[in-house]
Amino acid sequence: MPTTSTNPYLPFGENKHAAWYGKDIISVKQFSRDDLEYVFGVAHEMRGMVERVGTFDLLKGKILANLFYEPSTRTSSSFTASMERLGGSVIPINEVKYSSVSKGESLPDTIRTLECYADVIVLRHPETGSAAIAAKAAKKPVINAGDGVGEHPTQALLDTFTIMEELGRLDNLTVTMLGDLKYGRTVHSLARLLSKFNNIKLNYVSPDILKMPKEVMDEVGEKGVPQAEFSTLEKVLPETDVLYVTRVQKERFEDPADYEKVKGAYVIDPDVMKAAKKEMAVMHPLPRVTEISTDFDDDPRAAYFRQMEYGLYVRMALLAMVLGKA
Repeated sequence: MPTTSTNPYLPFGENKHAAWYGKDIISVKQFSRDDLEYVFGVAHEMRGMVERVGTFDLLKGKILANLFYEPSTRTSSSFTASMERLGGSVIPINEVKYSSVSKGESLPDTIRTLECYADVIVLRHPETGSAAIAAKAAKKPVINAGDGVGEHPTQALLDTFTIMEELGRLDNLTVTMLGDLKYGRTVHSLARLLSKFNNIKLNYVSPDILKMPKEVMDEVGEKGVPQAEFSTLEKVLPETDVLYVTRVQKERFEDPADYEKVKGAYVIDPDVMKAAKKEMAVMHPLPRVTEISTDFDDDPRAAYFRQMEYGLYVRMALLAMVLGKA
């Protein structure tokens, strides 16, 4: 990999990556602003390498175990593609119900078994805190790919990288988060990450039963970030630089009647977006259902599919970092 770079983040040759060798990635709380700039610098290099040569042998001989206790298309495929773009191999475990777990094996035992075969483990699990339990059991690096309604740190990193790539800055932004803010782990992690930057304002737009959790707001508020809650989008859309839309997740509701009350609360379409800035970004972690109209997909502000591509480069960077090859 080249030792010089024209990327806007950091000179590629700086040796900050050594601090991440062998480390777990469990929470966005692990990342300082300097860390984020380094990750994004490596991701920018990865983007250039993929565009130039497609795949390369940086992680040749390394093996990733993709352990998913919940259904996943985007995150699982993204990590698989990331490892294979870097020349490594993947053990895909997406149907955990058919594995030893169905026989009653504990998560720590599953992790200890997989690290006998793999150099790094990516874990998605329905229980909050499961990634930390796995990391405690493992001697190899564990990357949290979502633990219940807790955190989804790699999604937040790729979301932040998307904002940088789309708007060219991470300071002086008004970010509006829309939809399911209670169960949406992506917005919990993203709010925490954005609080590390300067002059950030966060707006939360949601139904009353899906508000941003108080503990997240308290944590962000301690950083001095202005936050405001709304039930409708109209008032805040004209000032918004980034509109982050989330799906109302049916699977997170214990009472189906509660889901029916809110499932169509907000829909982004060309008419709604007439009130928005000409230069801004609309993001979504996907999958979407009805919350963003397909009629909006061709708008230059629609960044959600580019967001998925940026995720490839960020996850390539993280794998290279924890395996000491950044």
